[in-house]
Amino acid sequence: MPADLVLLSARLLDPGTGGLLPHTALAAGNGVITHLGDDRTARALAGPGSTVVDLRGAVVTPGFTDGHLHPVSGAERTMGVDLSGCRDLTAVRAALAAAVTGLRPGAWLRGWGLDPNAFGGEPVGAAALGPVLDGVPALVDLFDGHSLLASARALELAGVDGPREFAQGSEIVCDADGRPTGLLLEDAACELVEAVAPRPTDAEVRARTAEVLRGMAASGLTGGHAMDANGPSLSVYAALEAEDALPLRLRVAPWCRPEADDDAVAGLVRAQGTGGTLWRVDGVKLFMDGTIDNGTAWLETPDCHGESDHAFWPDPQRYTQVVAALHRAGVPTATHAIGDAAVRHVLDSVEKALAGDPAPVRHRVEHIETVPDDTVRRFARLGVAASMQPTHCCEFTRADHTDNWSRRLGEERAGRAFRCRDLWAAGARVVLGSDWPIAPYPPLQVMAGARHRRPADLSLPPHGPGQALTPLQALQGITLNAAWVAGEEHLAGRLAAGHRADLTVLAGNPLEVPDDELAGLPVVLTVVAGRPTHRAAGL
Repeated sequence: MPADLVLLSARLLDPGTGGLLPHTALAAGNGVITHLGDDRTARALAGPGSTVVDLRGAVVTPGFTDGHLHPVSGAERTMGVDLSGCRDLTAVRAALAAAVTGLRPGAWLRGWGLDPNAFGGEPVGAAALGPVLDGVPALVDLFDGHSLLASARALELAGVDGPREFAQGSEIVCDADGRPTGLLLEDAACELVEAVAPRPTDAEVRARTAEVLRGMAASGLTGGHAMDANGPSLSVYAALEAEDALPLRLRVAPWCRPEADDDAVAGLVRAQGTGGTLWRVDGVKLFMDGTIDNGTAWLETPDCHGESDHAFWPDPQRYTQVVAALHRAGVPTATHAIGDAAVRHVLDSVEKALAGDPAPVRHRVEHIETVPDDTVRRFARLGVAASMQPTHCCEFTRADHTDNWSRRLGEERAGRAFRCRDLWAAGARVVLGSDWPIAPYPPLQVMAGARHRRPADLSLPPHGPGQALTPLQALQGITLNAAWVAGEEHLAGRLAAGHRADLTVLAGNPLEVPDDELAGLPVVLTVVAGRPTHRAAGL
């Protein structure tokens, strides 16, 4: 049978060795690589319906996979005002004021990406925004995705007028007189106001998700590990695939919340493997804590505000039981654990699960923002992957530790931020991702951040340069290791016959491009299952 895709005049990059393969051409059919060879033999495999592309020396790598993102919920959350570029309150107020002028009377304002560092020394609260939101119902997502800032009118419409008790680590932040400041921490508190805010229609969410996924494909992504299946997510993926409009291969891990009983956990087990051709449910996402910036992480000792001293699960031992049940069923878990106590408890739980059933299951910990040496060493021994998002360190912390994250932790713990290199050196499988919409999704930007540890403003100094990954490690973190943690190393992550024809094609060799130029390296072609999902003009 003729090949579906033939790529000629290519440089084929092996992420295992960092060298170029001794081939100049690749052919694919039925979604997999069928041939690696020279241009003449590959061209002979083309038929009338084949897509033949002369790459003119461009570099082909296995498809880039983002190890942690939220395509559908992120698409919905980013339908409002983008505040991610606002570095101070003046910029935040100006962006919100401009958005308010376009609102019809009574309409809600949504914003996203608000960095608490923009508040400087002021408390994070609606009052700091001045009169911009007077009388306007508004909800603004802080960048961490674990907190909201609600205007006075939004709180009024939701009937939130004071503190409340929550079973989990949520809080309506109030002033000394018991009046809400507008800051809502974690899901239970946020949902009180979100419940009365208007939501986009399913069609609007689907259209926005399609737009986001097209952008991801254009950035070189061929796949992603979607860390939620909330709301309409699964139906959105199914609808887009039915319309031939799903340009990424997605592995979806639905959430298991602390209130889940044994029947709910069994339902998550039954859901495994369901899905379509390019998407499937595989794994379960859990949360062990919140975030350091909010004071909702779980630390061995409280932060400098006396906060971040407890787990997200009211009964951490119940978490341990759930992990054991999922492990026995062969279901891999991905646990959000940011603080050192949270990460320790996840590793303790996996160790207990292995003691009860030694069968290998590829569990993983997400984020791992600050951990001591003894915790770093445990990952490899337990076979637990370290899922890291280096651009969080780049964009939301500072080398001089004057940022909110570092001030809360203090010098010692802030000095062991995002220990990508140490985890790698200790034998852990480090998987790279963006956590979009928390940080930008372009994979070259993620890899660049892992290599230089600097923010987008490259004139600023790096935070923890000793934790930078090498160019080859960064490439492996978004190809080989992403395939391994998904149990797909026999199908993906390499350029080899029989492997998926998921390919990212770049204008230059990412291992040779300087760290500070990598994010700007052009993506000339993206291929999923042998079909181009992005093709640069002129190619």
